Amino acid sequence: MSITHKEIASIRDEYSRFSLTEADVVADPIVQFHDWFKQALMAEVLEPNAMALSTINNDGFPVSRIVLLKDIKPSGFSFFTNYESNKGKELLVNNKVSLLFFWAELQRQVRLEGMVEKLPAEESDEYFGSRPRGSRIGAIASSQSSKLVSREVLENRVAQVTKEYEGVEEIPRPSYWGGYQVKPVRVEFWQGRSSRLHDRLVYTLENEDWIINRIAP
Repeated sequence: MSITHKEIASIRDEYSRFSLTEADVVADPIVQFHDWFKQALMAEVLEPNAMALSTINNDGFPVSRIVLLKDIKPSGFSFFTNYESNKGKELLVNNKVSLLFFWAELQRQVRLEGMVEKLPAEESDEYFGSRPRGSRIGAIASSQSSKLVSREVLENRVAQVTKEYEGVEEIPRPSYWGGYQVKPVRVEFWQGRSSRLHDRLVYTLENEDWIINRIAP
């Protein structure tokens, strides 16, 4: 069944659940994010830690994918991946990224721009050790972003690694896998409002101070 452009164009929802004023937010955007994140958890938002990570590839194109937020610290936002994946290679060349969270149930989104740096090895070790066994084996078995002749090749590699670590409880983190932290320089909190007159408050880091401005929807 095909769908017409009119049917696509007519898809809309009226945002009217909440508002966002300057009096509603705190001075630090990471503290403010933490507050909104707790509200997302309470609202039982589907995977509230899912975020679109955008990097820049060698051709100058932005590349986005969904990754999972794994920690919020006063210094930034953490995620984990294969350092030899496409995004890992892109981050070696350009450490400027953007993150996007969208919580449809609350009619909210958070956009941030910042610089990425690798987490200390001990933090990556700690998180890797906390992952389910299958995820640890998968991280070792998968050469992320490389071409696969077939699914069978991957499954055979997983079987091989599984056998290799049979009876071994502490599976070591491979050197090519670990964490990054995004240190924000700009954060926008977006609250959907009726008639598309959304509330948008933007934090910008200037001389180590956060400046808050409202911008037009």
